[in-house]
Amino acid sequence: MDPAKLRELLERLREGQLTVDDAVTELRDLPFVDLGYAMVDHHRALRQGVPEVVLGQGKSALQIVGIARELARSGQNVLVTRVEHEKAQEVLRELPAFKHVEMPRLLVLEQASIPLLSDKPVAVLSAGTSDLPVAEECAETLRLLGASVERVYDVGVAGIHRLFHKREALERASVVVVVAGMEGALPSVVGGLVAAPVIAVPTSIGYGSALNGFTALLAMLTSCASGITVVNIDNGFGAAFAAARILRAARKE
Repeated sequence: MDPAKLRELLERLREGQLTVDDAVTELRDLPFVDLGYAMVDHHRALRQGVPEVVLGQGKSALQIVGIARELARSGQNVLVTRVEHEKAQEVLRELPAFKHVEMPRLLVLEQASIPLLSDKPVAVLSAGTSDLPVAEECAETLRLLGASVERVYDVGVAGIHRLFHKREALERASVVVVVAGMEGALPSVVGGLVAAPVIAVPTSIGYGSALNGFTALLAMLTSCASGITVVNIDNGFGAAFAAARILRAARKE
């Protein structure tokens, strides 16, 4: 249930197209439905503007099916993150209308229109090709949240001229998300070039002392470029949500 659907329901009630009992029936699942193993939050779109998203990691295929089916029943779009190939195939056998986006490990059902949050795109940068699964998780999540996305991939500091070649894309962006592993230097460079908000995403890519992303995380947290926001390691999804919140707040001003 999102604001548009609730407004439509109340208009139908006011115009006599719906009885009070019918309205109560349609609203019966607010604010949540208890499936026993999950409390499915149907109220989230009213509070935050977007429906609940399902974290597939740690859940069985049957649990994902149950939660996703309940979310889909309300007519909203559904996003499930962190779903590996084998588990995704199990889910798709039960929910064939869903699409598995392989690289970012997402399951997606699109059945409602997605209003555009801004005329200006969000630029999603990756330092290297190895960072693409996290960058694509961010980019696909942004698209489902209503942001247009401009991808700028493989522009890490080992060949900084590649980034400068994409300077125009950075300058027209509403928000810039920078995904990097290894030493995590790229967000500092970008943060010194642009005025837009910069969200840094450390990845677990790197050898030995990269420490599965902790080196990049600490580098981003201690960046000399002022005002960079940092999300957790490999959290492209969280970066997308942060960017969408920025765009949604700017639209209300």
